[in-house]
Amino acid sequence: MQILALSGSRNRQGKTAQAINAILKGVTEAGGYSECIFLTELALERCRQCNSDGWGDCRSEGHCIIEDDFASVAEKIETADVVIFANPVYFGDLSESMWEFLRRFRRTRFTRRPPAAQGVPGPTPFGGGDAPAIGLCYAGGSGNGTISYCANLERILQRCGFDVIDMIPVRRQNLEIKLPMLELVGKWLVPKPTSGPWPLPIHPSR
Repeated sequence: MQILALSGSRNRQGKTAQAINAILKGVTEAGGYSECIFLTELALERCRQCNSDGWGDCRSEGHCIIEDDFASVAEKIETADVVIFANPVYFGDLSESMWEFLRRFRRTRFTRRPPAAQGVPGPTPFGGGDAPAIGLCYAGGSGNGTISYCANLERILQRCGFDVIDMIPVRRQNLEIKLPMLELVGKWLVPKPTSGPWPLPIHPSR
């Protein structure tokens, strides 16, 4: 079981890294394997909106023409069993490195989904299938912005076709108490959990 973590933080000893490491510790203890990529350390250009209509090969061919580190990270995502998107909160939103990567990634994945599923939330196949994904955000300072971050990231990951199985907000004020919980999350990820069939049938008791 291969777990891939993408970090939008630059600080390998920071609080976001501490939260990631707690999850990956749980992965190791449960017998899984993991890798963490710091997006800020890579060469990642912004989307060029290549054609006059703002699209390009991402729409027609499902790949980006820019020759940088984007393709290698996208390939790792394709082969991972579970993907973790971890990020410090800025302005109640994703960091710039995470934003730039996901803006390009969603373009290469969106048109590979079935036409009936485009624009519809929930897990739909891209490439090798529905990769389970979780979002992790850490907010320092006041701790505000975690909920809006999680909402924005969840929407983007759904658009990319991920099976979003959890969104985890962490604040400066509660990091220490959440670290043991994050280790449990890592153990939970190793059997590759899913959100189940979608759309869900209406429960007879409701």
